[in-house]
Amino acid sequence: QVQLVESGGGLVQAGGSLRLSCTASRSISSINFMAWHRQAPGKQRQLVARIGSGGSTYYVDAVKGRFTISRDNAKNTVYLQMNSLKPEDTGVYYCYCYADLNNYWGQGTQVTVSS
Repeated sequence: QVQLVESGGGLVQAGGSLRLSCTASRSISSINFMAWHRQAPGKQRQLVARIGSGGSTYYVDAVKGRFTISRDNAKNTVYLQMNSLKPEDTGVYYCYCYADLNNYWGQGTQVTVSS
C-alpha cells in the first residue's frame, strides 16, 4: 500500500510559478517511476511528466521547457516545478505511482491559472 498526498496547488496569474509536492507513505526509492497527471475541466486525466527511479524524465510536449519533475528519495517526495504557467495549465493535478503491481493515486490538488 502506498498513500500519496499532494500539496502546493493554488491560484496564480499567467506567467507565474508553483511547486507541487507529493509525499508518499513509504519509501519511494524502489518505485520504478512516479508521475504527475492533470485533469482539466471537462477533459480526461492526462500524463504531464514522469520520473524513473534513476532520475530519467519524460514530459509531454505542452509542458516541455516550463515544468520540471524531480524526486527526493530521502524525503519520499516527488516535486513538480511549474514555471511560465498558462491558463490552459488549469486543472486538478494528481500524483501517481505504480508499485507492487498496483496503481496508486493521490487525492489531487487544484491549480488555477488566471489570464
